[in-house]
Amino acid sequence: MTKIHSLRRVLLPCFTSTATTHHHHHHQPPTKKRLSTSLRDDISQDQTLDDHPDQDSDHSSQPHHPNPPRFSKTMVIGTIFGHRRGHVWFAVQHDRLKPRPLLLLELSIPTQTLVQEMRFGLVRIALECHGSPGSDLGSCPLRSVPVWTMYCNGRKLGFAVRKKTTEPVRLMLKSIQSTTVGAGVIPGFRFDSGVVDSGVDSGGELIYMRANYECMVGGPDSESFHLINPDGCLGQGQELSIFLMRSR
Repeated sequence: MTKIHSLRRVLLPCFTSTATTHHHHHHQPPTKKRLSTSLRDDISQDQTLDDHPDQDSDHSSQPHHPNPPRFSKTMVIGTIFGHRRGHVWFAVQHDRLKPRPLLLLELSIPTQTLVQEMRFGLVRIALECHGSPGSDLGSCPLRSVPVWTMYCNGRKLGFAVRKKTTEPVRLMLKSIQSTTVGAGVIPGFRFDSGVVDSGVDSGGELIYMRANYECMVGGPDSESFHLINPDGCLGQGQELSIFLMRSR
């Protein structure tokens, strides 16, 4: 018994310290976990408080400036056509599958004269009108002006007249609606009926040139159409522009 009591006195402190040690180790991780959690909350709050002033300062330091006004640009389809011994017509379409043009003009320039001008590569056709304030010409849309004074490369060549789309013109545009860019001839076409006849007296050959144009609107009194000639398919260096201008 004496030996047993001696062993107890020696071994009991060892078990007691070990249990105490394990007890402290058992409670230490939760303490660290609570500390780390509180630190993360503090950091996220600090970051949130710091981020908001920066965002406000960025918005306040970059005032909004409206864009300056610019010219309006759209893509349209333009067709120049006319009989060899007649005058030139110009039709503007937004959609080649819709044969009724948005603008149809008959120019007093002969077809052969325009062909000769185009051989030099540069053609500028200016259509001008004068509309005094309060008059019909001054208040109507630009494309609704009925009569224009026409200039070709600086020379006055008569007038241009706005026309309504007739059935022959509509049929002609429908017959070439599959053509996006190109030129051709329709033999024996008559403007009065739209039929195609082999007889020369019926109207002769109708020649046409069809291409995309860039339409630029500078305001209620200015609009222009500029030929787009991709890869020179309509002739190397060929440039053609038609200007509508109203003076007041």
